[in-house]
Amino acid sequence: MLRKLWEYYRPYKALLGLDLFSSLMVALLSLSVPLFTRHLINDVIPMGDWSAILQLCLILLALYVALLLFEFSVDYFGHILGINMIYDMRKKLFRHIHTLSFDYFDRTKKGEIMSRVMHDLEEIPEVAHHVPEDFFLSIVRITGAFALLCYINVKLTLLVFSILPFMLIFMFIYNKVLGRRFKYMQENLADVNARLEDSLSGAKIVKSFTNEEQENIKFDEGNRKYRALWKFTHFHLGVFSAGVQFFSNLGMWITLAAGGYFIVQQEINIGDLVAYMMYITLLLQPLQVLIRFIEMYQKGKAGFNRFSALLTTKPTIISSPEAYDLPTVKGDIELNNVTFSYEADKEIIQNITLRIYAGETIAIVGPSGAGKSTLCQLIPRFYDLDEGEIRIDGHPITKVSLESLRKQIGMVQQDIFLFSGTIKENIAYGNLKSTDEDIIRAAQAAHAHEFIQSLSDGYNTYIGERGAKLSGGQKQRISIARMFLKNPPILILDEATSALDNKSERMIKKALEELSQGRTTIIIAHRLDTIKKADRIIVLTEEGIAEQGTHHQLLQKRGAYYQLYEDSQEVELLT
Repeated sequence: MLRKLWEYYRPYKALLGLDLFSSLMVALLSLSVPLFTRHLINDVIPMGDWSAILQLCLILLALYVALLLFEFSVDYFGHILGINMIYDMRKKLFRHIHTLSFDYFDRTKKGEIMSRVMHDLEEIPEVAHHVPEDFFLSIVRITGAFALLCYINVKLTLLVFSILPFMLIFMFIYNKVLGRRFKYMQENLADVNARLEDSLSGAKIVKSFTNEEQENIKFDEGNRKYRALWKFTHFHLGVFSAGVQFFSNLGMWITLAAGGYFIVQQEINIGDLVAYMMYITLLLQPLQVLIRFIEMYQKGKAGFNRFSALLTTKPTIISSPEAYDLPTVKGDIELNNVTFSYEADKEIIQNITLRIYAGETIAIVGPSGAGKSTLCQLIPRFYDLDEGEIRIDGHPITKVSLESLRKQIGMVQQDIFLFSGTIKENIAYGNLKSTDEDIIRAAQAAHAHEFIQSLSDGYNTYIGERGAKLSGGQKQRISIARMFLKNPPILILDEATSALDNKSERMIKKALEELSQGRTTIIIAHRLDTIKKADRIIVLTEEGIAEQGTHHQLLQKRGAYYQLYEDSQEVELLT
């Protein structure tokens, strides 16, 4: 972890240098205080020279003031270093997540991703801050104190340090134990976050089925498991902390017992023992810091490992190194022997060959599960084919850059996603360089301008999370306005009107007709009355394309489309 962390230290070398210099000064000043104290007790006080006593006390006071300044520098600039690093790490992780392909989001819960971006990195600033300074400070203090303790009395020093190997073995064993415990906790917390995100996202469904208690039970199950892990982890933390403290107290006990014996034997004097006790305290301070640091380090390591694992997750769909930008297209689409499956041996699309001409409006209909939406998601290369090829204006989509491909394809779906923010911000998402006039024109084209103006804040109205304050028809019109701003030559409408009331549907159908003009348009629909005007209708079944033609041609055939149409009419009569 520390090797990998260096990448994030590198931009802040000056801050790291200042932190380490301040740590060095804290260590050196701390080591000098006992020497002055020893000199004061052994030499100055017995002389009875008050001016010399005062002078030495003022020197000690100056040392303490200098310690104050350098300790502030360590604490403040060290934390600034950690904050800057976690900012860079989250920024890098968020950018990386947006490079991942759709299959990653299909198999990973949003709550788990959120946990990795936010919670897993919470301990990193403390680790990043304390790793260099605590390690550096501890090395200087331990080596310096050891040398000075040997200078005062070698025998006593060897006695005190005889317990050190046992302490290090104990700490090494428990460091591994704590590492496993914190890893389990991070993984469990991600599950709790994922369950929480699911429950909150589906709050309306929960309430509509009056299943609040069931959600409480499911959340409490994960929460209780997390509590049990915390309890067990804190048991080990307690054993670790108490064990290290016991070894520290044992070192102090040896110092008092052996020091008292050496005074009686006149091998050391009182000033030596006081200085020795102060150095032992300095020597034990890094060990106390280590107790805190190991807990912090193991938390940070567990989070950093999950952070690193996500960073090493590669997108399954990328632009090839030789990819070129797709030039502005007319919208001619060719699907040649296309086969696709989400899972091995479960083909959704089988050997589909289809030509869609530039400017043509086609409709794809068929039973649920036939792969209508999947087929359309293959065109912007949200998923890669198992076999076959897709070309746009003669360009294989695997040979062009993903960005240039997707810029020329617009999708309007039944499940509209709007960002938390204002109506203006959501429409402008279609073209971030658009002006206010562009946004208004797009809203007018989408028949949304009138209802937007009726709102209290107009285009600056805050719409809530995912547009919660708007009706389904209003959200759909905003998404269409967004598409007018994008102005793509290829348009895919995936059940864009299926969940609307009749009035909203008529208004949105009119907006979609205007949006479709001059573009290659692919419409997916279950309600067959909405696609009668399509230039061509494709009937897709699990076996492939069953038939194709205009609405009237297919009705005359009395085949698969005729049966679908008859069924849809019966449903409408029943409703």
